[in-house]
Amino acid sequence: MGNAFKTIRTIDYHTGGEPLRIITDGYPKLPGTTILEKRQYLIENLDFLRTGLIFEPRGHFDMYACLPVDPEREDSDFGMIFMHNEGYSTMCGHAVIAMGTYLIESGKILEEKFKKGIMADTPAGQILIRAYSHGKKLRIGFENVPSYVFQTDLKIHIDGIGSVDYQLSYGGAFYALVDAASLGLELRPDNGNAIRTLGMKIKEKIMRETKISHPLSNELAFLYGVIFIGPSKSSGMHSQNVCVFADGEIDRSPTGTGVSSRIAYHYQTGDIRLGEEIEIESIIGTSFRVKALREVQFHGIPTVIPEVSGQAFLTGKHEFIIEEADPLGNGFLIR
Repeated sequence: MGNAFKTIRTIDYHTGGEPLRIITDGYPKLPGTTILEKRQYLIENLDFLRTGLIFEPRGHFDMYACLPVDPEREDSDFGMIFMHNEGYSTMCGHAVIAMGTYLIESGKILEEKFKKGIMADTPAGQILIRAYSHGKKLRIGFENVPSYVFQTDLKIHIDGIGSVDYQLSYGGAFYALVDAASLGLELRPDNGNAIRTLGMKIKEKIMRETKISHPLSNELAFLYGVIFIGPSKSSGMHSQNVCVFADGEIDRSPTGTGVSSRIAYHYQTGDIRLGEEIEIESIIGTSFRVKALREVQFHGIPTVIPEVSGQAFLTGKHEFIIEEADPLGNGFLIR
Protein backbone atom coordinates (compact mmCIF):
# COMPACT_ATOMS: atom_id res chain seq x y z
CA MET A 1 0.00 0.00 0.00
CA GLY A 2 1.39 3.41 -0.98
CA ASN A 3 2.12 6.37 1.24
CA ALA A 4 -0.53 8.95 2.02
CA PHE A 5 0.25 12.24 0.32
CA LYS A 6 -0.86 15.83 -0.16
CA THR A 7 -1.35 17.22 -3.67
CA ILE A 8 -0.97 20.94 -4.38
CA ARG A 9 -1.43 22.42 -7.84
CA THR A 10 0.11 25.69 -8.97
CA ILE A 11 0.48 27.89 -12.02
CA ASP A 12 3.79 29.72 -12.19
CA TYR A 13 4.56 33.10 -13.76
CA HIS A 14 7.41 35.55 -13.68
CA THR A 15 7.02 39.32 -13.55
CA GLY A 16 10.16 41.10 -14.64
CA GLY A 17 12.07 37.92 -13.83
CA GLU A 18 10.68 37.56 -10.30
CA PRO A 19 8.86 34.22 -9.84
CA LEU A 20 5.30 33.78 -8.63
CA ARG A 21 3.84 30.39 -7.77
CA ILE A 22 0.04 30.82 -7.76
CA ILE A 23 -1.61 28.13 -5.63
CA THR A 24 -4.72 26.95 -7.45
CA ASP A 25 -5.66 23.81 -5.50
CA GLY A 26 -4.69 21.86 -2.40
CA TYR A 27 -5.12 24.40 0.39
CA PRO A 28 -8.16 24.19 2.69
CA LYS A 29 -10.65 27.04 2.88
CA LEU A 30 -9.29 29.47 5.45
CA PRO A 31 -11.31 30.73 8.43
CA GLY A 32 -11.46 34.44 9.20
CA THR A 33 -13.31 37.44 7.79
CA THR A 34 -10.28 39.62 6.97
CA ILE A 35 -7.16 38.90 4.93
CA LEU A 36 -5.02 39.51 8.01
CA GLU A 37 -7.04 36.92 9.96
CA LYS A 38 -6.64 34.38 7.16
CA ARG A 39 -2.93 35.19 7.00
CA GLN A 40 -2.59 34.64 10.75
CA TYR A 41 -4.31 31.26 10.43
CA LEU A 42 -1.73 30.22 7.83
CA ILE A 43 1.10 31.32 10.10
CA GLU A 44 -0.24 29.38 13.08
CA ASN A 45 -1.55 26.24 11.37
CA LEU A 46 -0.36 25.67 7.80
CA ASP A 47 3.11 27.13 7.52
CA PHE A 48 4.54 23.72 6.58
CA LEU A 49 2.73 24.05 3.23
CA ARG A 50 4.49 27.36 2.55
CA THR A 51 7.91 25.86 3.25
CA GLY A 52 7.03 22.71 1.31
CA LEU A 53 6.20 24.74 -1.80
CA ILE A 54 8.82 27.48 -1.55
CA PHE A 55 11.86 25.66 -0.13
CA GLU A 56 13.84 22.89 -1.81
CA PRO A 57 13.26 20.37 -3.33
CA ARG A 58 10.16 21.95 -4.95
CA GLY A 59 11.34 25.54 -4.87
CA HIS A 60 14.45 27.54 -4.07
CA PHE A 61 15.75 30.29 -1.79
CA ASP A 62 14.30 33.14 -3.86
CA MET A 63 10.91 31.56 -4.68
CA TYR A 64 7.71 33.51 -4.07
CA ALA A 65 4.08 32.37 -3.92
CA CYS A 66 0.53 33.70 -3.75
CA LEU A 67 -2.62 32.09 -2.38
CA PRO A 68 -5.88 33.48 -3.81
CA VAL A 69 -8.55 33.65 -1.08
CA ASP A 70 -12.08 34.95 -0.63
CA PRO A 71 -12.27 38.75 -0.41
CA GLU A 72 -13.09 40.54 2.83
CA ARG A 73 -14.95 43.48 1.23
CA GLU A 74 -18.25 43.27 -0.63
CA ASP A 75 -16.94 45.24 -3.59
CA SER A 76 -13.74 43.17 -3.98
CA ASP A 77 -13.47 40.35 -6.51
CA PHE A 78 -10.86 38.27 -4.68
CA GLY A 79 -8.16 38.37 -2.03
CA MET A 80 -4.45 37.53 -2.00
CA ILE A 81 -1.96 36.29 0.58
CA PHE A 82 1.72 36.48 -0.33
CA MET A 83 4.49 34.06 0.75
CA HIS A 84 8.30 34.04 0.62
CA ASN A 85 11.29 32.38 2.29
CA GLU A 86 10.77 34.18 5.62
CA GLY A 87 7.00 34.10 5.90
CA TYR A 88 4.14 36.25 4.62
CA SER A 89 4.44 39.75 3.18
CA THR A 90 1.87 42.52 3.47
CA MET A 91 1.70 43.52 -0.20
CA CYS A 92 3.44 42.48 -3.42
CA GLY A 93 3.31 44.33 -6.73
CA HIS A 94 4.91 41.70 -8.96
CA ALA A 95 2.43 39.15 -7.57
CA VAL A 96 -0.53 41.44 -8.34
CA ILE A 97 0.64 41.84 -11.94
CA ALA A 98 1.07 38.08 -12.34
CA MET A 99 -2.29 37.34 -10.68
CA GLY A 100 -4.06 39.77 -13.00
CA THR A 101 -2.42 38.14 -15.99
CA TYR A 102 -3.38 34.67 -14.79
CA LEU A 103 -7.02 35.58 -14.11
CA ILE A 104 -7.40 36.97 -17.62
CA GLU A 105 -5.46 34.24 -19.45
CA SER A 106 -7.31 31.47 -17.58
CA GLY A 107 -10.69 33.07 -18.37
CA LYS A 108 -11.62 33.35 -14.70
CA ILE A 109 -12.26 37.10 -15.07
CA LEU A 110 -13.03 38.62 -18.47
CA GLU A 111 -10.46 40.94 -20.02
CA GLU A 112 -13.10 43.62 -20.60
CA LYS A 113 -13.93 43.67 -16.90
CA PHE A 114 -10.23 44.01 -16.10
CA LYS A 115 -9.92 46.94 -18.48
CA LYS A 116 -12.62 48.73 -16.48
CA GLY A 117 -10.90 47.80 -13.22
CA ILE A 118 -11.43 45.16 -10.55
CA MET A 119 -10.88 45.35 -6.80
CA ALA A 120 -8.73 42.99 -4.73
CA ASP A 121 -8.00 42.67 -1.01
CA THR A 122 -4.44 42.31 0.29
CA PRO A 123 -3.06 42.28 3.85
CA ALA A 124 -2.12 45.96 3.35
CA GLY A 125 -5.56 46.99 2.06
CA GLN A 126 -7.77 47.14 -1.01
CA ILE A 127 -6.26 47.81 -4.44
CA LEU A 128 -7.62 48.46 -7.94
CA ILE A 129 -6.22 46.38 -10.83
CA ARG A 130 -6.56 47.20 -14.53
CA ALA A 131 -5.46 45.64 -17.80
CA TYR A 132 -4.06 47.74 -20.64
CA SER A 133 -3.64 46.75 -24.29
CA HIS A 134 0.05 46.48 -25.07
CA GLY A 135 0.92 44.75 -28.33
CA LYS A 136 0.65 40.95 -28.16
CA LYS A 137 0.70 40.90 -24.34
CA LEU A 138 -1.52 42.79 -21.91
CA ARG A 139 0.07 45.13 -19.42
CA ILE A 140 -1.33 44.97 -15.89
CA GLY A 141 -1.44 48.06 -13.69
CA PHE A 142 -2.64 48.50 -10.15
CA GLU A 143 -3.47 51.43 -7.92
CA ASN A 144 -1.62 50.63 -4.74
CA VAL A 145 -2.51 51.41 -1.13
CA PRO A 146 -1.71 54.91 0.19
CA SER A 147 2.08 55.33 0.12
CA TYR A 148 4.16 57.81 2.07
CA VAL A 149 7.54 58.78 3.47
CA PHE A 150 7.85 57.66 7.08
CA GLN A 151 11.17 59.27 8.09
CA THR A 152 13.99 61.00 6.22
CA ASP A 153 17.67 61.80 6.62
CA LEU A 154 18.42 58.83 8.85
CA LYS A 155 21.82 57.27 9.56
CA ILE A 156 23.17 54.00 10.89
CA HIS A 157 26.69 52.69 11.33
CA ILE A 158 27.66 49.39 9.70
CA ASP A 159 30.92 47.77 10.79
CA GLY A 160 33.39 47.68 7.93
CA ILE A 161 31.31 50.15 5.91
CA GLY A 162 30.84 53.20 8.10
CA SER A 163 27.90 55.59 8.11
CA VAL A 164 24.93 54.71 5.88
CA ASP A 165 22.34 57.36 5.00
CA TYR A 166 18.79 56.16 4.33
CA GLN A 167 15.13 57.16 4.08
CA LEU A 168 12.19 55.10 5.35
CA SER A 169 9.23 54.95 2.98
CA TYR A 170 6.04 52.89 2.73
CA GLY A 171 4.41 51.46 -0.40
CA GLY A 172 2.40 48.58 1.05
CA ALA A 173 5.50 47.56 3.00
CA PHE A 174 8.27 49.57 4.64
CA TYR A 175 11.60 50.01 2.87
CA ALA A 176 14.92 51.67 3.63
CA LEU A 177 16.01 53.62 0.56
CA VAL A 178 19.79 53.69 0.17
CA ASP A 179 22.00 55.25 -2.51
CA ALA A 180 24.19 52.42 -3.83
CA ALA A 181 26.96 54.69 -5.15
CA SER A 182 27.51 56.20 -1.70
CA LEU A 183 28.53 52.72 -0.54
CA GLY A 184 30.53 51.83 -3.64
CA LEU A 185 28.03 49.06 -4.38
CA GLU A 186 27.69 47.86 -7.98
CA LEU A 187 24.12 46.81 -8.85
CA ARG A 188 24.88 43.91 -11.17
CA PRO A 189 23.64 40.29 -11.19
CA ASP A 190 27.20 38.99 -10.74
CA ASN A 191 27.48 41.07 -7.57
CA GLY A 192 24.48 39.41 -5.96
CA ASN A 193 26.29 38.03 -2.91
CA ALA A 194 27.65 41.45 -1.96
CA ILE A 195 24.25 43.07 -2.52
CA ARG A 196 22.49 40.44 -0.41
CA THR A 197 25.04 40.57 2.42
CA LEU A 198 25.09 44.35 2.71
CA GLY A 199 21.32 44.60 2.35
CA MET A 200 20.78 42.23 5.25
CA LYS A 201 23.36 43.99 7.43
CA ILE A 202 21.54 47.27 6.88
CA LYS A 203 18.10 45.73 7.39
CA GLU A 204 19.03 43.98 10.62
CA LYS A 205 20.71 47.10 12.05
CA ILE A 206 17.69 49.30 11.25
CA MET A 207 15.31 46.74 12.74
CA ARG A 208 17.29 46.82 15.99
CA GLU A 209 17.61 50.58 16.20
CA THR A 210 14.54 52.15 14.56
CA LYS A 211 10.91 51.97 15.68
CA ILE A 212 8.46 51.68 12.79
CA SER A 213 4.72 52.19 13.19
CA HIS A 214 1.69 51.91 10.94
CA PRO A 215 -1.57 53.79 11.61
CA LEU A 216 -3.79 50.71 11.19
CA SER A 217 -1.99 47.60 12.37
CA ASN A 218 1.14 46.45 14.17
CA GLU A 219 1.19 43.53 11.72
CA LEU A 220 2.14 46.00 8.99
CA ALA A 221 4.75 47.86 11.08
CA PHE A 222 8.05 46.21 10.19
CA LEU A 223 10.95 46.77 7.81
CA TYR A 224 10.41 44.46 4.85
CA GLY A 225 13.44 45.31 2.77
CA VAL A 226 16.33 47.54 1.76
CA ILE A 227 16.26 49.18 -1.67
CA PHE A 228 19.55 50.12 -3.28
CA ILE A 229 19.06 52.93 -5.79
CA GLY A 230 21.45 53.48 -8.67
CA PRO A 231 21.64 55.10 -12.09
CA SER A 232 19.83 53.27 -14.87
CA LYS A 233 21.82 51.18 -17.32
CA SER A 234 19.30 51.57 -20.18
CA SER A 235 18.24 54.70 -22.02
CA GLY A 236 14.87 56.17 -21.08
CA MET A 237 14.90 54.70 -17.58
CA HIS A 238 14.69 56.91 -14.50
CA SER A 239 16.93 54.82 -12.22
CA GLN A 240 17.71 51.33 -11.00
CA ASN A 241 15.96 49.69 -8.05
CA VAL A 242 17.45 46.59 -6.39
CA CYS A 243 15.59 45.26 -3.35
CA VAL A 244 16.87 42.87 -0.69
CA PHE A 245 13.85 41.64 1.26
CA ALA A 246 12.56 38.93 3.61
CA ASP A 247 15.45 36.65 4.65
CA GLY A 248 17.92 37.96 2.07
CA GLU A 249 15.97 37.47 -1.15
CA ILE A 250 17.02 39.66 -4.08
CA ASP A 251 14.07 40.79 -6.17
CA ARG A 252 14.65 40.15 -9.86
CA SER A 253 11.95 42.71 -10.72
CA PRO A 254 12.09 46.40 -9.76
CA THR A 255 9.71 45.57 -6.83
CA GLY A 256 6.14 46.87 -7.12
CA THR A 257 5.79 47.99 -3.52
CA GLY A 258 9.36 49.25 -3.67
CA VAL A 259 8.77 51.59 -6.60
CA SER A 260 5.57 52.72 -4.83
CA SER A 261 7.66 53.75 -1.84
CA ARG A 262 10.10 55.39 -4.23
CA ILE A 263 7.41 57.47 -6.00
CA ALA A 264 6.09 58.65 -2.62
CA TYR A 265 9.61 59.82 -1.74
CA HIS A 266 10.23 61.49 -5.12
CA TYR A 267 6.88 63.27 -4.92
CA GLN A 268 7.53 64.55 -1.39
CA THR A 269 10.96 65.88 -2.40
CA GLY A 270 9.54 67.57 -5.51
CA ASP A 271 11.43 65.38 -8.00
CA ILE A 272 8.20 64.41 -9.80
CA ARG A 273 4.71 65.84 -10.24
CA LEU A 274 1.34 64.11 -9.93
CA GLY A 275 0.68 62.04 -13.05
CA GLU A 276 4.34 62.11 -14.15
CA GLU A 277 5.26 58.53 -15.04
CA ILE A 278 8.78 57.21 -14.65
CA GLU A 279 10.23 53.82 -15.54
CA ILE A 280 12.47 52.06 -13.04
CA GLU A 281 14.89 49.31 -13.97
CA SER A 282 15.64 46.07 -12.10
CA ILE A 283 18.94 44.31 -11.49
CA ILE A 284 18.44 42.27 -14.71
CA GLY A 285 17.18 45.15 -16.88
CA THR A 286 13.43 44.55 -16.66
CA SER A 287 11.26 47.51 -15.67
CA PHE A 288 8.07 48.77 -14.04
CA ARG A 289 6.34 52.04 -14.79
CA VAL A 290 5.12 54.06 -11.82
CA LYS A 291 3.42 57.38 -11.16
CA ALA A 292 1.72 59.18 -8.28
CA LEU A 293 -1.92 59.50 -9.29
CA ARG A 294 -3.32 61.70 -6.52
CA GLU A 295 -2.87 62.90 -2.97
CA VAL A 296 -4.96 61.39 -0.18
CA GLN A 297 -5.12 61.79 3.59
CA PHE A 298 -4.66 58.42 5.26
CA HIS A 299 -5.48 58.50 9.00
CA GLY A 300 -3.99 61.95 9.26
CA ILE A 301 -0.94 61.17 7.10
CA PRO A 302 -0.45 62.92 3.73
CA THR A 303 0.05 60.14 1.16
CA VAL A 304 -0.14 59.45 -2.57
CA ILE A 305 -1.82 56.67 -4.50
CA PRO A 306 0.75 55.14 -6.85
CA GLU A 307 -0.03 53.26 -10.04
CA VAL A 308 2.49 50.56 -10.98
CA SER A 309 2.38 48.57 -14.21
CA GLY A 310 4.30 45.71 -15.79
CA GLN A 311 3.96 42.40 -17.60
CA ALA A 312 3.99 38.79 -16.43
CA PHE A 313 4.65 35.60 -18.40
CA LEU A 314 3.61 31.99 -17.86
CA THR A 315 6.45 29.62 -16.95
CA GLY A 316 4.74 26.38 -15.96
CA LYS A 317 1.95 24.38 -14.39
CA HIS A 318 2.71 22.01 -11.54
CA GLU A 319 1.17 19.22 -9.51
CA PHE A 320 3.30 18.92 -6.41
CA ILE A 321 3.21 15.87 -4.15
CA ILE A 322 4.12 15.94 -0.46
CA GLU A 323 4.35 12.37 0.80
CA GLU A 324 3.41 11.85 4.42
CA ALA A 325 6.45 9.61 5.00
CA ASP A 326 8.93 12.01 3.37
CA PRO A 327 11.30 13.39 6.03
CA LEU A 328 12.00 16.37 3.72
CA GLY A 329 8.36 16.94 2.83
CA ASN A 330 8.26 20.33 4.56
CA GLY A 331 11.26 21.54 2.61
CA PHE A 332 14.78 22.70 3.40
CA LEU A 333 17.23 25.40 2.30
CA ILE A 334 20.97 25.46 1.74
CA ARG A 335 22.48 28.93 1.43
